[in-house]
Amino acid sequence: MTLSQSLIDQQFDDSILLEQSGSILTLWLNRPESRNAMSLNMVKAIQQVFQSIENDLSIRAVILRGKGGHFCAGGDIKDMAQLRGEAITAGSNQPYVDFNRQFGHMIEQVDQSPQTVVAVLEGAVLGGGFGLACVSDVAISLSHAKFGLPETGLGVIPAQISPFVVKRIGLTQARRLALLGSRFDGEMAYTLGVVHEVVSDQGGLDALLVETIQQIKRAAPQASRVTKALLHRTLNEPLHHLLDDAAQQFAHAVGGAEGMEGTMAFIQKRNPNWMDD
Repeated sequence: MTLSQSLIDQQFDDSILLEQSGSILTLWLNRPESRNAMSLNMVKAIQQVFQSIENDLSIRAVILRGKGGHFCAGGDIKDMAQLRGEAITAGSNQPYVDFNRQFGHMIEQVDQSPQTVVAVLEGAVLGGGFGLACVSDVAISLSHAKFGLPETGLGVIPAQISPFVVKRIGLTQARRLALLGSRFDGEMAYTLGVVHEVVSDQGGLDALLVETIQQIKRAAPQASRVTKALLHRTLNEPLHHLLDDAAQQFAHAVGGAEGMEGTMAFIQKRNPNWMDD
């Protein structure tokens, strides 16, 4: 299907590929020769997509996948080597700072996206790829996918992803994984809470993705956006103020178009109109 208007006139780096089916956008990480390691160009391209669709109500979900049987093997070591030369030329570490922080901006943007973000995990899910999985709303995985935080074994640190890993699995487990550089499979990722469901083969993964998309379509688009934003706020705002504001949002939803349509669909024993796509 043709891409939404928010995307159709734009040029994207070939480190990603975009496909759209109705209200569902699939963003493929497209560097299979390097197990989809994240180059700076890929990071910027992902940012470009999420910035472009932020206010696009026609896109309800973004599916993150990797070409070539791998999700993402983390940051591109070749980019790091290039940065070393830039740092020497500049006489400072600022090129490293800028590169690392760019990734942080990207992962924060994915985390805060109003769309529902689904990560489909297989092969390598390492470093920055692990961090990207941790900011998905729904993560589904092959049981034999390989997860890990290998940074300390490479003499570097998981600088930008650490807060998101802690949010996902808690400080105790995050410390163990990061400090030991542990590698583990999809079953353990499920046990830790990194992923929500695990299957044993590709056919099962594809079927689970179809089921997940159908569940996303059952939820009202605007209600989903408001709910996701509200859930994020629970981590940062005083409870009393948050609940007061949530009550106002609830009233707005009940009296709005989606609330009325959802009520009528329930009474009339039919699907609401937002499931038509």
